[in-house]
Amino acid sequence: MTHRLKLGWKASAEQFGPRQLLDFAVLAEELGFESAWISDHYQPWRHTGGHAPFSMAWLAAAGERTSRMTLGTSVLTPTFRYHPAIVAQAFATLGVMYPDRVVLGVGTGESLNEVPVIGIEWPDSRERFRRLSEATRLIRRLWTEDFVEFEGEYYCVRGATVYDRPERPVPIFVAATGKVAATFAGRQGDGFICTSGKGMELYTDVLLPAVRSGAEASSRDFEAIEKMIEVKVSFDTDRERALADTRIWAALALSAEEKVGVHNPLEMEDRAKSVTNPERRWLVSSDPAEHIEQIAPYIELGFTHLVFHHPGDDQARFLRLYSERILPRLRERWG
Repeated sequence: MTHRLKLGWKASAEQFGPRQLLDFAVLAEELGFESAWISDHYQPWRHTGGHAPFSMAWLAAAGERTSRMTLGTSVLTPTFRYHPAIVAQAFATLGVMYPDRVVLGVGTGESLNEVPVIGIEWPDSRERFRRLSEATRLIRRLWTEDFVEFEGEYYCVRGATVYDRPERPVPIFVAATGKVAATFAGRQGDGFICTSGKGMELYTDVLLPAVRSGAEASSRDFEAIEKMIEVKVSFDTDRERALADTRIWAALALSAEEKVGVHNPLEMEDRAKSVTNPERRWLVSSDPAEHIEQIAPYIELGFTHLVFHHPGDDQARFLRLYSERILPRLRERWG
């Protein structure tokens, strides 16, 4: 392994308000989790009991309340609601305040978070990817150059300078669910992000080979690209409770076709009611040995940064259970 194994926690911004989520992050660090990753949503996947705090404000607060853990977005879309120059300024500031602790995780976005806010027609995947590629190039230039002149297909800046920049630029991790974005992650990303529970063939036959292909085409070291995966886990001493906890995230079990074009959290919530087996996206267990074996295939594929996303409302209970029964076993076996 080029990267040592890192074990992190997903801060579910769609499920908890910012103050409660911040307290969980502090607890996670105290219990040995090495990173915390927040989603950047304007609207949650459900209206009832939903939340959507502003990720960049939360990251700044989390940086002040913690001292060691890596903090990042999983993921932010720097192409519609946010102009990439503003993202560059915001994450440069975070990088100055919390050096070597901040990561910008980016993706092509979801209509749920963009269409209602800026009133656009949701573009096809090709345009969304081209925007992401261009935005990433612009952000990197703003982190390394003064008086940047940029005339792209979608974005334009005239003599722009980000004045407060960290000594080392903030790493950019690229999220991908398909071959094109995964290839881009290999070409330009410092890291690659995906999620568990989508069938092992997706990782072995599509995503990881595409990251490698992109890296090799750009004369980059595939092994140097950090491979991060959000692992959907529902672990509890009570298996029935673990199963029941997945219900709140039933929308995750909807197909891409069922979710695309949905702009209203109430509609997404209604569609999720039709899901009869929400647990299929989660590694559900009450037995530590069994749970380690559920996680093992992802590590054996080469993922070295595992970010655990637990669906239940009692996150403090999960964090304590996981730190006592799962994290030590993972570190003992894989280092």
